[in-house]
Order: sequence, then C-alpha cells, then structure tokens
Amino acid sequence: MAPSVLRTKSIERSILDTDEPGHRLKRELSALDLTVFGVGVIVGTGIFVLTGQQAARNAGPAIVISFLLAAVVCALAALCYAEFASTVPVAGSAYTFGYATLGELVAWIIGWDLVLELGLGAAVVARGWSAYLQTLFDLPPWLAGDSAVPDWGAMFIVALLTVVGVVGTKLSGRVTGVLVAIKVAVVLFVIGLGLFYISSDNLTPFVPPAQPTEGASGGEEPLLQALLGIVPQQFGFFGIVAAASIVFFAYIGFDVVATTAEETRNPQRDMPRGILASLAMCAVLYMAVAFVVTGMARYSSLDTGAPLAKAFSDVGVEWASKVISLGAICGITTVILVLLLGQSRVLFAMSRDHLLPPGIARVHPRFGTPWLITIGTGVVVALVSGFVPLAKLSELTSIGTLFAFVVVSIGVVVLRRTRPELPRAFRVPWVPVIPIAAVLACLWLMINLPVDTWIRFVIWMVIGFVLYFVYGMRAAGRRRATEAVAPTPVSPAGPRTHDPA
Repeated sequence: MAPSVLRTKSIERSILDTDEPGHRLKRELSALDLTVFGVGVIVGTGIFVLTGQQAARNAGPAIVISFLLAAVVCALAALCYAEFASTVPVAGSAYTFGYATLGELVAWIIGWDLVLELGLGAAVVARGWSAYLQTLFDLPPWLAGDSAVPDWGAMFIVALLTVVGVVGTKLSGRVTGVLVAIKVAVVLFVIGLGLFYISSDNLTPFVPPAQPTEGASGGEEPLLQALLGIVPQQFGFFGIVAAASIVFFAYIGFDVVATTAEETRNPQRDMPRGILASLAMCAVLYMAVAFVVTGMARYSSLDTGAPLAKAFSDVGVEWASKVISLGAICGITTVILVLLLGQSRVLFAMSRDHLLPPGIARVHPRFGTPWLITIGTGVVVALVSGFVPLAKLSELTSIGTLFAFVVVSIGVVVLRRTRPELPRAFRVPWVPVIPIAAVLACLWLMINLPVDTWIRFVIWMVIGFVLYFVYGMRAAGRRRATEAVAPTPVSPAGPRTHDPA
C-alpha cells in the first residue's frame, strides 16, 4: 500500500463529496458566465501596463509577436486544464486535479501554492486599483495610492468585493459581466481611435536589432543567468522571447475559471468552452492593442506605468487618458473579484478534504457559497493590501501560477494511463506531446524569474510542508479511515454532474 502522502483521491469520491450535506455549492454558471470570468481576470494590468513597458525594454514593435508566443504557451496549458475541468467537475482546480493523479502530498503542495498565487495576486492588484483611483479622482495621497499606509482604497475594494462573493457566484458573474463590458469597450476604443494615429515610422524597424543589456546582479538576476552565466539581450529574437516570458503573466487567470467547475450547470460542455474562449478573446485584444500603441508612439518612449495614456498624449488626444483610466479601474476590479473567488474555492476544496479544518467550509444556507472562507479570505487580503508593500512580492504570483500549470500538464498524462476508461467530454490532442510541451515551456519561463523570487517561493513551500505534516496529513488520514467503511460510487458522473438546478 502506498504511503498516505502518495495516496490519490478517486474521481468518484471527489464527485461524491460535492453532495456532502452543508458543503453543496449551487450550480448556476453557464459557458457565457465562465467566459466572462476568464476575460474579467485576464484583461487587467497586463494590457494597460505591460504592453508599453516590454516594447520599450525588450521587443520594440515586435511586442505583438511576444504576445502571440505567450498566448501559444498559455494555450498548451489551457488545453490540459480544459480536459481536467470537464472530467473532474469539482471545486479546487489544479489542487483537485493533483489529488486525483499525483497524490495527497502533491495536492497539498499545489493547494498551498495556489493560496500564494491567488491571495497575493488579489492584494497586489488591489493596490494597483487604488493607485488608478487616486490618479483619476486626484484623491489625497494618505487615502489611496502607492504612498498610502494603510491603503484605504485597496482595503475598501477588497471588502466590497468580498460581500459580493458571499452573496452569490451568480451575482459575482453579473457584476463581472458589467465591468468586463465597460473595459472591453475601452480597449476597443483604444484600438479604434488609435488606428487613425498610427505612423509607419514608429513601426520601423519592426524588430529592432539585438544588443546586449546589462545583466542584473545578486538576487535580481534570472535563475538561468545565475546558473549558466548567460548575458541577456534586448531586442532581436532573444528580446522577443524575453518579452514573451514577461507578458505571459498578462494571460494569467484562465486557470481561475477551472475553480468554479462545481458551480457550473454543465461542466463537461461549458468548462472547455469558457477556458478556451476567454483565452482566445484576450489574445486577440492584446495583440491588437500592442500593434496600435507601438504604431502611435515610438516604442522607446513607452516605458511608463500608463503607456496607453502616454501614446494618446503624444498624439495630442489628452482627454482619452481619462477614459483609459476608467477602463483600467473597471478592468482591475474584475481581476480582484475573480481572484478572490478562485482563492475561496481552493481553500473550500482543501477544507472539505480535511487538509484544512472542515468547519470553515460550511456553505451559506441561503446564498449557497462558502461564506466563512470567503470572509476570511477577504479579511486577510484586505489587511495585506492595506499594509504590506507588494511590488517586489508580485513575482511570486507568477512562479506560483507556472508551477500549477506544470502539475496540471503532468496530471493529464498520468490520468490517461491510470484511468483510461473515464469519460472525457474534452480530450487534449496529441498526448503526451502537448502536455510535455506545456511543461517545458512553463519551466523555461520559471527559470527566467529572479533568484530572490525562487528563494521566497521555497520559504513559502517550507511553511506549507510544516503545516501539512503537523495537521493536514493526520486530519486527512482520520477522514480516510472513516470513509473506508462507506462504498465508493462506481460512476464518475455522480449525482450532480448534469444537475440543472
């Protein structure tokens, strides 16, 4: 018998747990809701900040190609997520997938990793929301913005969205839908108006000639550079790839869609549609904005926190910057909302498995949401966003996400071999080629992150190991002993797979 840390949780048991009294989530999301959630969390700071910065620092007008490369890498991982989410329609995303394929210890590692990714990501983005708010309305610096301690603006938006999350996932979807419509309209406005101000001179040369760039030193240098002594280049082919490794993080968010599988009316059909549709829409928007912005202004002038506004200012359209700021606020609001939603669902799944105290996973009798976890998550994120300077720590969100992608991609191959008979509404083509390509692409991006980011990530994981061996492993073992006397259902469909209610 395998040690408990290597024991997997069967697909049947995972689906059976969705009917556990007091822990049953409402199924009320459609493919459209999932697509809106995906666009809501992906279109955010990336399209409003990274586009210009990476054009100036690494790729020039060829930043369009960088966004395309990043989208391809994300698509590889998205295919794996789509297969898992349609096969295992249970809350928890990569945590649940890891438990079903690679064992309890790996599930804990990925769950703990997702806590870092989603919670810290929400706090970082909340501070960005506060900064945009302070700029748009010229608020006093003690109230909101980079220098505010506490940052009341960040704490306010987290508290407000926590209430929305408690009231219901469907309400979250409606709020997200309204805000997504506004920010997509602003993005289309940027594209449509900007087309009239494109100059061919700004797009020439499309790929600036390569030149060496001064390497970072100490903990700030990329891990690959530290290990091999590679001198990085900007512009040229390697500059395009370097930019792709950074703008990749502008696509982070489609994986959060998978955390709502248990609240989807027809997850076998709608989860793949929602994940892939949201990623495709955002890739097209990103590439279009990148082309327009680098055509409006010389790429070397776009290294700023508000490159879109800078581009319009350069062509004399000052009033457009206010519209862009409004779109940025709406865009970032949806990112915070969906990250908080994803964080609470991961903790909910871990608690239901007794790796965390099961009492915190109680579902509200009226709203059908894990209200205790949602409130607790909101309080912690609000405090962190209000008091902790997060600029340096934001890279931890990226390494956490990439690690989750690696686990899910490996899990697809493992589950194909261990449970080939499972019905799969969506199947990744060319297995194992695509999952292996996804793993290699994600690992390549991970080793291009700074050394100090890796150090912080390892410290966070060590804390997680201590918690698992002190509490989680024992509590989960006691639960398994109790379940041993109960029969396991034979059908992975479960009683709720197609529940329309």
